[in-house]
Amino acid sequence: MMSLGLAVPGSRGAAQVRPGIEVVVTDSAHLIRGKRIGLLSNQSGVDRHGVRDVDLLRGAGFQVTALFGPEHGFQGAEDRPGLADGVDSATGLPIYSLYGGSEAKARAALDSVDVVLIDLQDIGARYYTYPASATSLIREAAALGKPVVVLDRPDPVGGDLTQGNVRVRIGDPDTDFVGFLPVPMRHGMTLGELLRLATAQLGLQVRLTVVPAAGWRRGEAYDSTGLPWVRPSPNLPDLESAFHYPGLCLFEGTNLSVGRGTPFAFQVVGAPWIDPEALRRALGPAAGVAIDTVRFTPAHPTDGKFDGVALGGLRFRVTDRRTYDPTRLAVRLLVALRRLYPSRFEFRPAHFDRLAGPALRPAVERGESAAAITRRWDADLRRFRRLRAKYLLYPSIPSGPSLPSPRP
Repeated sequence: MMSLGLAVPGSRGAAQVRPGIEVVVTDSAHLIRGKRIGLLSNQSGVDRHGVRDVDLLRGAGFQVTALFGPEHGFQGAEDRPGLADGVDSATGLPIYSLYGGSEAKARAALDSVDVVLIDLQDIGARYYTYPASATSLIREAAALGKPVVVLDRPDPVGGDLTQGNVRVRIGDPDTDFVGFLPVPMRHGMTLGELLRLATAQLGLQVRLTVVPAAGWRRGEAYDSTGLPWVRPSPNLPDLESAFHYPGLCLFEGTNLSVGRGTPFAFQVVGAPWIDPEALRRALGPAAGVAIDTVRFTPAHPTDGKFDGVALGGLRFRVTDRRTYDPTRLAVRLLVALRRLYPSRFEFRPAHFDRLAGPALRPAVERGESAAAITRRWDADLRRFRRLRAKYLLYPSIPSGPSLPSPRP
C-alpha cells in the first residue's frame, strides 16, 4: 500500500524557514537513524548556513553510503548531457549520475541502502528536470522496497499561483524528462508536493515521507525565507530569472537566445535581426513587468546560440509578483515575433513541443491571437487546482499580498 507520510516539523524561529534537511536531523531523526542512506542531491542541498547535506548528515553521525546526482551533476556545475559517475572529493563517496551514468551501478547502489533521501531545489516550472530524476529514483526504490524521504524546500516563486497551459496526460519520467506530470507551466508546488502527486498518478507502491520546510507559507517567495540563494542550475543566476523562467524557457525551442552566456539568463530574449524598439511596440505593456530594449552578446552559451554575436532584444524585470504572468507574456511575445519577422522567426518544433505541449505552436502558426490561445487554458487550470489540492502541505498567508514585490 502506498504511504504518503508527513513528518511534523518544529516551530519557526527567528523569522526564518528551516529546510527539510535541518528538520530531519533535529526533529525527525528516527526516519534515518541507524540506516544506510542513499542521498539524491546537488549543490542546492544545504542548510541555512550553506553546509552541504552530506556533510551535515555525516557530522551528525548518520551513515551516508551512496550519492546520486541529477542533471548538472552533484556539484551543479555541468550543463551538458551524458554526465558520468564520479566520486565526491570531500568525502570519497561514490556519485551515481542519473543523467548519463551507469544504470546498473546506480541500481546496485540503491539496493545496498536502507533509505533514500531526496533534497533538490525545484524552481516551480514544469520544464525543470529534477522532479523527473527524483521520480525515476523513487520508482526504482519502490521496486526494491526501499522507503523514500523527501527533504522539502520552498517553491522559490511562491506556491499560490498556477499559470500556463496544462499537460493533461501523465508521462514517463525517463522519457518525458521536461513534462511528464499533468501540471501547468507554473505549478505552484514544492518538490515534495510534486512527488506526492507523481507517486499517486503513477500508482507507485512506495513508503514516501515528506519532511516539510518548517515555517514556510505558500505565498512566500524565496527572498522572504531567510535561506541563502544557491543557483539550482548553472543558468538560473538569481530569483529574478526564476520568476521569468515559466514563460521565457519556451524560447529555448525557438531560434532566439534567452541570454545563456550572459549574467541575466532567462531575463532576456534576442536575436541579431530583432529591432528592439519595434518589438517592444508590437508587444505592448504587460501587467507586473517592466519591458526594456536591450543589446547583449552571449559568450560561450551552452545552447550554442549566437556565441560572440551582438543581439537586439527585450529585457524583463518583475515589478509586481501578484499580477505578473510570464506564461501569457511569452505567448504574446511569440505572436508578436511571428507577425514582425515571418521569414526570420523560427520554431524548433521537437524541442518547443516538448516544453509547451502539442497545441501552442500550431495555434501561433495559424495566426491566432494571444488572448484566444491563453483563454483556452482556463478550464484545465481549474481542474489542475482541484487535483493539486490533495497533495499540498503548506498553509497560505492569511491576508495581504500573496507574493511580495521585489524590494527597491
